[in-house]
Amino acid sequence: MKLLLDHNLSHRIVPLIADLYPGSSHVKDHGLQRADDEDVWRFAARSSFIIVSKDSDFHQRSLVRGHPPKCVFLKLGNCPTTHIVDILRRAHPSLAAFDANATESTLVLL
Repeated sequence: MKLLLDHNLSHRIVPLIADLYPGSSHVKDHGLQRADDEDVWRFAARSSFIIVSKDSDFHQRSLVRGHPPKCVFLKLGNCPTTHIVDILRRAHPSLAAFDANATESTLVLL
């Protein structure tokens, strides 16, 4: 399961979760740091990524359109990168179940 971290998350997260989420990357790694949401959405769908974002726009798009791509909405305010890393690491079993579920398109993590 590959995660694509949106621009509102630090690119420094990727190596800290690579053992659990191999192949994950940041939009910056693909030249998409300034891309609009639709471009990121299409790229993630084509490349079999799950989008991870603090942006409610992806959450709403996922509810309306379904998947692919799937979307993880981090419903968090400002917090340190270490907190986000901890959430993604602890949520690995939930994310694996979400990824395997053919009907779910969005997962909200608090």
